Amino acid sequence: MRNILKATTLENKFPLFTVENGCIVSKDADITVAFRVELPELFTVTAAEYEAIHSAWNKAVKVLPDYSIVHKQDWFIKENYAPDIQKDDLSFLSRSFERHFNERPFLNHTCYLFLTKTTKERSRMQSNFSTLCRGFLVPKEIKDRETVTKFLEAVGQFESIMNDCGFITLTRLTSDEITGTRETAGIVEKYFSLSQTDTTTLKDIQLNAEDMRIGDDILCLHTLSDAEDMPGKVGTDTRYEKLSTDRSDCRLSFASPVGVLLSCNHIYNQYIFIDDHTENLKQFEKMARNMHSLSKYSRANQINKSWIEEYLNEAHSQGLISVRCHCNIMAWSDDREELKHIKNDVGSQLALMECKPRHNTTDTPTLFWAGIPGNQADFPAEESFYTFIEQALCLFTEETNYKSSLSPFGIKMVDRVTGKPLHIDISDLPMKKGIITNRNKFILGPSGSGKSFFTNHMVRQYYEQNAHVLLVDTGNSYLGLCEMINRKTHGEDGIYFTYTTENPIAFNPFYVEDGVFDIEKKESIKTLILTLWKRDDEAPTRAEEVALSNAVSSYIELIAKDSSVTPPLFQYVLRVCEE
Repeated sequence: MRNILKATTLENKFPLFTVENGCIVSKDADITVAFRVELPELFTVTAAEYEAIHSAWNKAVKVLPDYSIVHKQDWFIKENYAPDIQKDDLSFLSRSFERHFNERPFLNHTCYLFLTKTTKERSRMQSNFSTLCRGFLVPKEIKDRETVTKFLEAVGQFESIMNDCGFITLTRLTSDEITGTRETAGIVEKYFSLSQTDTTTLKDIQLNAEDMRIGDDILCLHTLSDAEDMPGKVGTDTRYEKLSTDRSDCRLSFASPVGVLLSCNHIYNQYIFIDDHTENLKQFEKMARNMHSLSKYSRANQINKSWIEEYLNEAHSQGLISVRCHCNIMAWSDDREELKHIKNDVGSQLALMECKPRHNTTDTPTLFWAGIPGNQADFPAEESFYTFIEQALCLFTEETNYKSSLSPFGIKMVDRVTGKPLHIDISDLPMKKGIITNRNKFILGPSGSGKSFFTNHMVRQYYEQNAHVLLVDTGNSYLGLCEMINRKTHGEDGIYFTYTTENPIAFNPFYVEDGVFDIEKKESIKTLILTLWKRDDEAPTRAEEVALSNAVSSYIELIAKDSSVTPPLFQYVLRVCEE
């Protein structure tokens, strides 16, 4: 049977030409620089810090030349937790902890940033001029070398501004990270396989009238491509109601509902197209005049004219830069029933942002093609809307999921969103970063909330990392842990002291290992005796302090000369008052 489908190879339609010096060059002579982005962790950023991040993005975007494209691409891929239980030094509890979370699903986040320099003609191309629709792609030559040099200088300034803000880290990708090697996959291969693993096997791409497939995965695309789809007001951050109270706010970025809070395989693409600002305003001035002349024929023209004039007034009065913006959420699944639930989830998350969910089935192939790293200039112009830089940046996701600490010392905790185990250093690393000035801990919670359980968990892991632990407790909450350690170490560790009337807890303040009593030791003994002697509201006199100091010094000299003298033990006496 003859195949009547129109098929071609990826090589014939491939829009990229080469990668040189870490820059992606397309066949239409567009230059792209790629970065890996490290964002702050979830629930760790305040409202003021979100403002600072937004301000840094705003400053960085403004240094780029005209006809540049900023494309931020956030990958959220479902993975299963793989425990590391092959270590020989794992204890029974540590091994059981790892086994309990075996195959626990979680969402892994990877963020990329692509900065592209294109031309005026390319920025106006629509979907019918996409490289996906062309029969032949003839590589063009880069003629204006000076423009490329200025663009790369602006990219360097962009990188410095973002890295200096202290919240976001940009790492420029090398040529091997873009194209891949024999052993590892590059970001282009990962994009075509919808994966972030080191897969070097590409999948078939099928473009149907009703959907688009990549291998067995069916794509589902929701777009924010019209100003009418946007809410009446946007902000840098929003209140997360689940973890907020009447007295405290938990803040997340405005676009967080379609970021880490959307629990399915998806890519969140955010585009900002920087055109000629002056030319854009001239076009709006002309459009406003046309609307004014036609306003008597239609009330819609009169309303549009007022909106355009308000846009122009904002641009001129506040010095705002006119840009085009577009965002889309590209989700996928290999099961059609699951894909229906994913469509509903994406639509509901967009509704949480007060955006109008728009399921796009027409431009899915062209928007997917424009998302190829280095092919951002192939974006269809009709899918974007005009706004200002400040408002467009509010649609950026500004947080990532929790990550394990690189510090060797710490405890195992779990991600509060997905339950994935994490290695967290709550002592040494915060001290090095200057977040805290001491290692004191304060555990607060109502009865039955798990304070003792958490302390057992923390103390057990600290002990396994050779930390010296001393606990003072009433209630025998840590007796079981001590008995387990005592049996394991054959009595060397896990020593538990408890109070009984037959054997009360006692200590000897006159005992020192080296036999040396310095001034500090003598003063501490004197203070201890004064505390036991006097009441809280009765201060000792100067004569009593001098007499007690002399007595302590004389007694220390006595026990130093005569070894037969045994110092008394100070016992804790438990008094039970009965009414």
